[in-house]
Amino acid sequence: MNESSTTIAGREREVVLLTGATGYVGGRLLSLLEQRGTRVRCLTRKPESLRSRTGPATEVVAGDVLDSASLVAALTGIGTAYYFVHSMGADRDFGEEDRQATTNFAQAASAAGVRRIIYLGGLGNPDQALSKHLRSRQETGDILRSHHPQVIEFRASIVIGSGSLSFEMIRALVERLPVMICPRWVGVLAQPIAIEDLLAFLLEALDLPDGPSQVYEIGGPDQVSYGQIMHEYARQRGLSRWMIPVPLLTPYLSSLWLGLVTPLYARVGRKLVESLRNPTLVSNNLAATTFSVRPRSVREAIARALVNEDREFSETRWSDALSSGGPPRSWGGARFGSRLVDSRTTSVPVSAETAFAPIRRIGGRTGWYYGNWLWSLRGFLDLLCGGIGVRRGRRDPEELRVGDALDFWRVEVYEPPRRLRLQAEMKVPGRAWLEFEIEGDERQSTIRQTAIFDPVGLFGIIYWYSLYSLHQFIFAGMLRNIARAAQGVDFPKMSGDTARSLPGRRQSEKSAEVN
Repeated sequence: MNESSTTIAGREREVVLLTGATGYVGGRLLSLLEQRGTRVRCLTRKPESLRSRTGPATEVVAGDVLDSASLVAALTGIGTAYYFVHSMGADRDFGEEDRQATTNFAQAASAAGVRRIIYLGGLGNPDQALSKHLRSRQETGDILRSHHPQVIEFRASIVIGSGSLSFEMIRALVERLPVMICPRWVGVLAQPIAIEDLLAFLLEALDLPDGPSQVYEIGGPDQVSYGQIMHEYARQRGLSRWMIPVPLLTPYLSSLWLGLVTPLYARVGRKLVESLRNPTLVSNNLAATTFSVRPRSVREAIARALVNEDREFSETRWSDALSSGGPPRSWGGARFGSRLVDSRTTSVPVSAETAFAPIRRIGGRTGWYYGNWLWSLRGFLDLLCGGIGVRRGRRDPEELRVGDALDFWRVEVYEPPRRLRLQAEMKVPGRAWLEFEIEGDERQSTIRQTAIFDPVGLFGIIYWYSLYSLHQFIFAGMLRNIARAAQGVDFPKMSGDTARSLPGRRQSEKSAEVN
């Protein structure tokens, strides 16, 4: 075996330290490292918040970059360390906090014999008057290089991906505001990069040969403004948006506005907006000559983000997100990203299988357990609008499978006796889901019923809130009667007259029963 092969084999066995694994980039990189078979050790202040998200071979250790002593054990035996720590959300001076944290980490890594540090910073011309945020990001790289022999620093602009801070801001603004008052920072040029391409660079950096430190500027092929990105997002979502430029709008006022209409905290929004006054463009092609990654365009990045958002949402259990909010057991109109959620629970003294039985029979001749005439009216209105109404019934009165039509719903997830998710195929200004989840044992079960709506534009939001009171009435009654049915208690069912009033229902279900 030659020296090069020995070196590569040694790197495959080395342990990689990942900081910031609970963050956006770090969390996604963790998953890719685990898929690659890399031995990973995660450093976090709260290990209990991360252990449930890691694979069985990944170590999770407690440590704080502001506490030098806590880094010694975490860095022992590490070959490469990813440094994704930033104090942007801190109430204190985040620049000073970043300097202290970076110095502690770089010194501890050097003392532990860490071969390489990989760091993600921000683009921006250092010869210009950079914002405090961008200046701190680049200063972090300088500090790492001053204390460690090999630091690979990537500098990126806007990251486009479902869940990224910049993309969430863009989406919230475009979805909620048909007319936007745009300050000057909306026209400043940037060079966005898709999250998948950013992660590809970070992964390839593991395989670089040993050598001196290097800074790589990375970005997609397009130089565009925030305004152009918003226009492209609107185009892909089928929205018409008007942007009115204004010469003055301070970062402070912009941050308050962003805090009101987007998911951003005001203090984080202000720091972000302050950095948007600086162009963030790639000034050389060193990354293109070193790495095999060929970043996608803004159009492709946005399309990819929307596709990934749907996939990730399909895999999400809303109960996990909701239960983290604390003691309340029911929510109405809660907001998660751009989606609106109404979720409520009830407990029944039966097994999970028994609690799930009325749920798997929902729709068709069984009806919707409450306000069936309202569901029928909704189906009739859907027909008038050119939709499918509730004529389809269901394939089988007892069993479901993924892809089944169910009145004006489609079965998206079916995991008996734990979970059923339906996606609406009725005419609505957005997309809607209805989900049921069961948790419990042989003696006691909890039924969670969740309605989710992804509005398109302002009309979609008005649609949701105009029906808010009616939703409270229907969803509460539905859950109550599902619980009664699970316990064998009778409840008012759909009358024969109502059933006959639904066009095609009896005939379609009779065929299903025969088949």
